[in-house]
Amino acid sequence: MIQRIRDYFRGVLLEAKKVSWPSRQEVVAFTALILVMVIALALYLGAVDAIIQAILSVLLKRPG
Repeated sequence: MIQRIRDYFRGVLLEAKKVSWPSRQEVVAFTALILVMVIALALYLGAVDAIIQAILSVLLKRPG
């Protein structure tokens, strides 16, 4: 049983060595891109939410 576990992890390590890992520069660039996109989407959704809230508050305002 222990031999099978060792063989499994050897196979995992061999496959991990075959993976084409991104460079540090690529990781930093893609991380920055994702952060910019998340911030832009958050601002957009916040603006849409504020607009819808304003419209609904005008439409649902009761006289008196």
